Amino acid sequence: MQKSGGSCNPANRRIFRRSAISCRTGLLARRPYGLSTGMGRPAIRILGIDPGLRRTGWGLIESDGNRLMHVACGSVETSERASLGARLVAIHDGLIAVIQQYAPEEAAVENTFVNGNGASTLKLGQARGIAMLVPSRMGLVVAEYAPNLVKKTVVGAGHADKAQIRMMIGILLPKADPQSEDAADALAIAICHAHHRVSVVLKAVAQ
Repeated sequence: MQKSGGSCNPANRRIFRRSAISCRTGLLARRPYGLSTGMGRPAIRILGIDPGLRRTGWGLIESDGNRLMHVACGSVETSERASLGARLVAIHDGLIAVIQQYAPEEAAVENTFVNGNGASTLKLGQARGIAMLVPSRMGLVVAEYAPNLVKKTVVGAGHADKAQIRMMIGILLPKADPQSEDAADALAIAICHAHHRVSVVLKAVAQ
């Protein structure tokens, strides 16, 4: 996993949570997990996740009104030689490590894009299930966004390409330097949620 502070064995979660607080530098103080409305707080920390079996991108931003700030980004990588179960475990543990280290308050995941390869779509869906499960189990509200909505929110066009997304990431988050397309896409998903989160949070409260 890139830039995430390492993976976490579920058996050692309590130890990791304590150490993650003391090791964080240059970041806002750790905040409790759970539903957030932004009232009384300077910013909301959002985790964007771009699920994939080979590489799952993640990106963290903070939203303070119309102001967006980059926190961190990276990806959880799996070995193609490993079994499917082992790869899903790697994604699971990697995302747990990210959430424990950076303490986001809300999360957003991109909807699965269905292509002509049924086997690939099924595997992507399994990785996406892990991406939905981990933040949900840790108390975060998890929103879902269609790929076209993410592109339209960030670029202004629903059929924007990867280069246009990267360019807009550089404009909206000048300090961000994603090392992979997956990390850049994850930041775009987080930005999309920052623009649409109010309706998502209100819907979650109503439920």
